Amino acid sequence: MAELPERLKERFEREIHSQPVMLYMKGTPDFPMCGYSQRAAQCFKILGVPVGHVNVLEDPEAWEGIKLYSDWPTIPQIFIGGEFVGGSSIVVEMLESGELGEKVNAARANDKAEN
Repeated sequence: MAELPERLKERFEREIHSQPVMLYMKGTPDFPMCGYSQRAAQCFKILGVPVGHVNVLEDPEAWEGIKLYSDWPTIPQIFIGGEFVGGSSIVVEMLESGELGEKVNAARANDKAEN
C-alpha cells in the first residue's frame, strides 16, 4: 500500500478541522454526482447542518489521498468534529438512530467554544 505524503496528511488535517462536518464526496452537497454522496449530503441537509466539502472528482490527489489518510476504501468519507465516522451507509444509520444529530451538535458546540 502506498504511503501518504506528509503534505497531504497536513492538508487533510487542516481541512478536516476547518469545519465541524467535512465531506469528501463526488460533486458538491447541492449537486452530488453519485447516489452515495447524495445520501451523505442529504443526512446533513435533513439536520439543517452546513458542511464543508471537497469534490474529489475535481481533485484526484484528494480522491486517492483521503482513502490512505482514513484507511477507508470508498467515497464519500465523512468527518465530524475532526473524527472519521465512515461512509454514507454509516451516516444514514446514525441519522436514523439519532446519533448523528448528537455528534454534530457536540462538534458544532466544540467548534464555537474554540473560536
